[in-house]
Amino acid sequence: MKQMNVYAFADEACADIDQQIIAMKRNRLKGLEIRNVDGESISDISYAKAREVRQKMERAQLSVWSIGSPIGKIDIEEDDFHAHIETFKRTIEIAHILNCENIRLFSFFIPRGKDPAFYKEEVLNRLKQFVEIAKGSGIDLCHENEKDIYGDTAQRCLEIHREIPELKGIFDPANFIQCSQDTLKSWELLHPYIKYLHIKDALSDGTVVPAGSGIGNLKLIIDRYYAQGGRHVTVEPHLTVFDGLEKLEHQDMQSNIAAFQYPNPNIAFDTACNALKKLICEE
Repeated sequence: MKQMNVYAFADEACADIDQQIIAMKRNRLKGLEIRNVDGESISDISYAKAREVRQKMERAQLSVWSIGSPIGKIDIEEDDFHAHIETFKRTIEIAHILNCENIRLFSFFIPRGKDPAFYKEEVLNRLKQFVEIAKGSGIDLCHENEKDIYGDTAQRCLEIHREIPELKGIFDPANFIQCSQDTLKSWELLHPYIKYLHIKDALSDGTVVPAGSGIGNLKLIIDRYYAQGGRHVTVEPHLTVFDGLEKLEHQDMQSNIAAFQYPNPNIAFDTACNALKKLICEE
């Protein structure tokens, strides 16, 4: 069995941080990629709240692996980048309080219908500003491929990493599928730059499903990541919760709907964790 450190976006189990901790302990996870705390974005919580979260995590013998920040998830034309810089600086301080070594970020939403190439230099300039601000902080900045941002294709992610080698990579197979990218070809391009994986799988239509149930080649990617020394993965369930599934009277109706839909967030969260564990255990 591979020895891997498994973290999760536990806000998908519950908004409440205490319940997030329960969900992580239940699934025997290493810790948290922290995105929302008690319904508030991690970049917006108070420093006092961050200290409280760290104390709770340490009491539970859990760690905060990465800040699942919204940094870079703004429109490159319309949103205020200078204000965003201040949010980024604050996020670094929160990462320090949480004793966290990574900040997840993005490469800006591109206006729909416009050529991403037109924005390349501005994207790179902004990302370089983030890197410069973070220099000496001891925190790695990690770019995630996300639909509709500049770095949503493997080739543009490669451009970013070649131009800014200090920026680490997060590889999310489901996001590549949703951008019509072949995950194995994307891995071959990007694997030297990848610090950790986001574990999401998807069907050809983009529907997110448990790891191993889609077309994302997650078993192969996990194996190849492990072979190159990678040991860190974050479960990001994004599974569909069907409110009222448990109330359906007929068992056959429940079975049909429940193929990839779940009666509550905790069951969806546990399903995502168990699917990953199965892939890690398979030889």
